[in-house]
Amino acid sequence: MNWSAPLTWPTWALVLCALFKLRECRRPFDRRLVALLQLLSTGLLAAQLQGLLASVLQLLAVLLALAGLLGHELAGSLSFRGVVQRSLQLLAAALPLALVLFFFVPRLPPLWTTQLGPTRGAVSGLSPDLDPLSITELALVDGSAARVLLPEGQPLPTDAYWRVLVHEQFDGRRWQHRDPPVPRGGSGVSTAGEGTSQWWVVEPSATRAVPWDGSALPTSPDQWITPEGELLVGAASRQRRSFRLQSPDKVAAWQQRPPIPSERQSPPDSLSRLKTLARQFRQLPTSRERLEAVEGWFRRQPFRYTLQPGAVADLDAFLFDQQVGFCGHYASSLAALMRAADVPARVISGYQGGHVVQPLSGSPYLELRQSDAHAWVELWLEGEGWQRVDPTLWATTPGLPAAVAAEPGQRLEEKVPWWRWFQWQLWGLDLAWTRWWLSFDQTSQQAWLQMLFGAQLRWLGVVIVVSGLAALLAGWLLLRLAHWPRSPLAQSLRLLAHRGVEPLQGESFPHLCRRAARMQPDLAPLFQAMADQQQLLAHAPLTASQRRHHSRQWRQLRSRLGRLP
Repeated sequence: MNWSAPLTWPTWALVLCALFKLRECRRPFDRRLVALLQLLSTGLLAAQLQGLLASVLQLLAVLLALAGLLGHELAGSLSFRGVVQRSLQLLAAALPLALVLFFFVPRLPPLWTTQLGPTRGAVSGLSPDLDPLSITELALVDGSAARVLLPEGQPLPTDAYWRVLVHEQFDGRRWQHRDPPVPRGGSGVSTAGEGTSQWWVVEPSATRAVPWDGSALPTSPDQWITPEGELLVGAASRQRRSFRLQSPDKVAAWQQRPPIPSERQSPPDSLSRLKTLARQFRQLPTSRERLEAVEGWFRRQPFRYTLQPGAVADLDAFLFDQQVGFCGHYASSLAALMRAADVPARVISGYQGGHVVQPLSGSPYLELRQSDAHAWVELWLEGEGWQRVDPTLWATTPGLPAAVAAEPGQRLEEKVPWWRWFQWQLWGLDLAWTRWWLSFDQTSQQAWLQMLFGAQLRWLGVVIVVSGLAALLAGWLLLRLAHWPRSPLAQSLRLLAHRGVEPLQGESFPHLCRRAARMQPDLAPLFQAMADQQQLLAHAPLTASQRRHHSRQWRQLRSRLGRLP
């Protein structure tokens, strides 16, 4: 739940009111009120939690609330199974109208995703502040970070870099992320009608930025790309977010944006050894040659990768004394060294690699875990723009995580426990649910209506009214069909009525069959057998196998009677 969203607290207030009211139910009105509160709170939850599992639980809650209302109104005349069956019939009758509202009624932006205040604490494993020198031991968290689905036939890139945050401000120790201003009108980019190249489901995080490949285009007005190359989604950060992206047709604009002063700022003078080393690289004429010289220097040093680097005083101590660390150390050191060599640089944090999951049903998808979190560097090279450089690959590889150490296109094999496999299957279903149902947002609906009506959108109101009336009629017909007599007694009465034998007031079924036998003597044995079977099914203490046997005999008698002229 998003505790900073406007609808969260009213929803919980309704749930608590329903619980307290349930404890003091004394009158029929109280029970009706509890059921209605449950239906209302479930509707509010559906507006905030729209994943597959949440939707299934919400549907179950609605079913139980309807069953409670029907059970109370029918005063116990139906069994629990019968009440649940009637509740399912009501939901099926409401489905046509719900589909009309879903497809045709214009949608409003999701007001419940508005943030009320700043979020505190990181949930995803990525932080706006990158301070690796203060981390003595890095624990890998194996929780899910995001899932991405690509078009069928397109290979899933298990060695890709998925950028999230840009850290351009450096104080000599920490790299800080600067929150970009949120444009009021969104990105203004909408390519939903041109096809989709990526479908994303991102777990809750403490930032608006979401993973992406750095080149795709937004497909919705509530998504935009910042000048630094971050993809922001205008949804609550404390909720799971889903979005889709479109394949680009040109180089991303952020890659050609000239550096700003904060990306050129030289490291402080306290890093004296780093700046002394950078002077020899600064003598080279081009930024590309400086980068190649720095890479050569890194590879000649005995740098090692480890998740337990211990405390580090500063970047001088890391580069020239300790020379042991993880991706944050290497990215921070390279960016500072290149800035000292007069090459604009910044640190990027995101995810690298991913794990391909093949569900039992549906297309394979790529799962990004929190342990896939990674940091690398982007440098401004003349004539090339911003270019990615991963200095972690320059260190010796023993101890590297699988996502970094594996060759491009490969992933190390890992033993998967049963619960992880089951979780992957659920995530696959959830991704399909997101793709085919939740992705039909305001932009997709507008594109669909434009394709359906073209320039005749003025007829949309008429179509909504006519379709709504047709849906109500279809629901009424479904209820009528569902209420056709199905019990042995009701169907027997219906069959006798077709032969002109109507029951009298207060008349029992055996007496009705005897009267039918007098009216049609040639069918007297059949009528008597029907009466006997009906009495056994209605009143005899039968076992399950005996009830199945007598029900089968009753169906045979009914079939014989129905075939007679």
